[in-house]
Amino acid sequence: MSAPTATLRSEWAKLTTLRSTGWTLFTAFAITVAFGTLVSALANSGYDDLSQADKLTFDPAGTSFTGGVLGQLAMIAFGVMVIGSEYSTGAIRNSLAAVPRRGLFYVSKVSVATGAALVVGMATSFVTFFAGQAVLGSHSTTIGAHNVLRATLGAGLYMTLMAVFSMGVATMLRSSMLSMGILMPFFFLVTQILSSVPGAKKVAHYLPDQAGLAMARVVPNSDVPYGAGGGFLIMLAWVAAALLGGYLVLRGRDA
Repeated sequence: MSAPTATLRSEWAKLTTLRSTGWTLFTAFAITVAFGTLVSALANSGYDDLSQADKLTFDPAGTSFTGGVLGQLAMIAFGVMVIGSEYSTGAIRNSLAAVPRRGLFYVSKVSVATGAALVVGMATSFVTFFAGQAVLGSHSTTIGAHNVLRATLGAGLYMTLMAVFSMGVATMLRSSMLSMGILMPFFFLVTQILSSVPGAKKVAHYLPDQAGLAMARVVPNSDVPYGAGGGFLIMLAWVAAALLGGYLVLRGRDA
């Protein structure tokens, strides 16, 4: 068995035996579906009260994916735990002793966790979409409508990329508690506040979660200076920077 294959199998074994990661992925699925369905039901009941302008820009698919605002927090927790558990338990020393090539270790761990996050993210986005449309009634859309499939795939990919971004951050900080203490309040509160402040709004548009929202919309937000493709590229840039930073720290510091 080649070294890359053995390392991948080892990382898969770690991931599947760490119970907390499985529960975190389930939480991401459950909370996203539940909250997205609730928001869709409320949107349906309040549709007639919308202004004519709001009705014209109503996004049934984007409404379903509103649950991603909370689901992303669970995906962040998953990404942090994948890396942080190695440091919190001291297992990182054994891992690097078994796989001295730190680049191989890092790529294998991130690849396995990314695959798991992608499966859950895509399952979540499709279930969320169909559940949301079921309660939107006559205001719903279909998966075959213009750009709806793209938005559904974008919502799942966004959840995945947030998990990968968190893996990079956790590798740089080498601590689950520190990583969670920074990422959770930042994406739950800070970015939401910045995006509503006129002077900071232009900068907030280029933060990861705001770019991710653009990926999951069919009707573009007129305040955002890019569309789904631009949001995807911005997310990729953040993820690439986090992963590179994580690798440089892993390569340059002792376990």
